[in-house]
Amino acid sequence: MSEKPSLANLAMTFNHIALASFGGGLSAWSREIIVVRKKWIEDEEFLSAVTISRILPGANQVNLAVFIGVKFRGIPGAVAAVFGLTFIPVLLVLSLAYLYFQFNHVPAVQGVLKGAAAAAVALTLSMAYKTGRKCLTGLVPVALFAAIFMMNGVAHWPLFTCLALLAPPAIAWGWPKKP
Repeated sequence: MSEKPSLANLAMTFNHIALASFGGGLSAWSREIIVVRKKWIEDEEFLSAVTISRILPGANQVNLAVFIGVKFRGIPGAVAAVFGLTFIPVLLVLSLAYLYFQFNHVPAVQGVLKGAAAAAVALTLSMAYKTGRKCLTGLVPVALFAAIFMMNGVAHWPLFTCLALLAPPAIAWGWPKKP
């Protein structure tokens, strides 16, 4: 791990994540910046933080920003990270919404939106592959991954139902065993 980031560094880093992943792929960019480039945490801790962020109510990336901010700078760190993640993007979204409603009939606008969606899907698949190589190392994790993918991703079961069915065996499998 590198040195503890300043409040300004937290805000700028999460601003970078938010702006670089505009249109999607926040988890992929978060991992790329926080784990690979900044080396603030390792993949395993990142995956745990993302999992907790997705289970808790609220926006996943805001929860992740709070997690990272609190880890390094406490409550002020959480505020700085969330501010960095949201302030400029909110201004941009408001501006783009105005422009979209003025020019949504132009075919070029539709083409740009389709290209951005394709890039976001590619980033998400890239993150799944990179993190899957590290955590899907046995039969049980692969089976749990396949089950949740089929239930939620293919069959479109509600996330709560999937978690209710798969969280207990996953916790039982992952719980530390007494030596």
